[in-house]
Amino acid sequence: MLIEKIKLNHLSMPLVSPFETSFGRISERECIIISIYSGGLIGIGECVADRDPGYAYETSGTARHIMIDFLIPMLLGKVVNSVEDFSRLVTGVRGHRMAKAGMEMALWDLFGKAQGRSLRTLLRGKKQKVSVGVSVGLQSSPQELSRVISGYLEQGYGRIKLKIKPGRDIGDVSFIRSTYPDIDLQVDANSAYTYKSAQALLDLDNFNLLMIEQPLFEDDLWEHHKLQKQFHTPICLDESILSARHAQSAIEMGACRIINIKAGRVGGLSEAVEIHDACMDMEIPNWCGGMLETGVGRASNLALASLPNFQFPADISATSRYYKQDITNEDFILNSDSTIIVPDGVGLGVTINEKYFNEFSLSETIYGKI
Repeated sequence: MLIEKIKLNHLSMPLVSPFETSFGRISERECIIISIYSGGLIGIGECVADRDPGYAYETSGTARHIMIDFLIPMLLGKVVNSVEDFSRLVTGVRGHRMAKAGMEMALWDLFGKAQGRSLRTLLRGKKQKVSVGVSVGLQSSPQELSRVISGYLEQGYGRIKLKIKPGRDIGDVSFIRSTYPDIDLQVDANSAYTYKSAQALLDLDNFNLLMIEQPLFEDDLWEHHKLQKQFHTPICLDESILSARHAQSAIEMGACRIINIKAGRVGGLSEAVEIHDACMDMEIPNWCGGMLETGVGRASNLALASLPNFQFPADISATSRYYKQDITNEDFILNSDSTIIVPDGVGLGVTINEKYFNEFSLSETIYGKI
């Protein structure tokens, strides 16, 4: 397929409510939507890099720079007939996985439309619906946290993930577990602890948690290996896993017992599938994390999470969890069994609502034929 034109839209979208983690609090989420044109078809992708470098070093600003100055010139005017072609074309750009993943997603959507196949079938996904949970940010008090959780449980979410940080960990978890003794519960530290300060988390073993996600530094495997030995509860790695190679090293080292896969974090859906396959071969379960995606990225996540080794509820959630108005015409609805249906339309299976897309767009740049 000849890549004729590429369009970037930098968006800022208001959240239903502020979302706070160990590295910051946001009320609006930025992202970049990539549109790739070929033969009368348009593939849509989402770069999940946010405005600030809290979760990762990439930002919407750096991703836009990398796409404009490097990735787009490498792709525009070229014939690309597979994701492998794209990977070869951009191999000279080191890192910047979120920028690459956004463009790769648009190509997957384009290939799916050209072949008349859904992303789920292209990825060889099996499930037609995906079990999901909800991620709950830090609140002003354990009581307020409980109130927020109660609302999500009433909506039908079957798994709750709590964000934690030093000083807001054991107390919050103890209060929530005593209030809701039977819910599926896990915690996520987003690299907020050192190996020394994480010793304060050992009592988390008393609360029957599904997992403890990314307690230590985002580039660490070795100290996670030492910490996992002290826990009965599985440690799950997120930020530390950037490739199938990282996943294999972490598993062989005993640094974790579960791996979270985010396509944006690891450079795209192709690498995400490689990580999934490596974990399945090594009998380490996966689950699909979220980055507060629009309906574009949410559709991609659902297709990825339909693969068989995704054994825990995903952080995908319904559209209404994050946005009063999304940029896709399709909303994702929570089913009564805490699942969301995987789109079965061609490509990502979603279409853009031009009215809200234009309303939330901060800038638009077009490369190639106008």
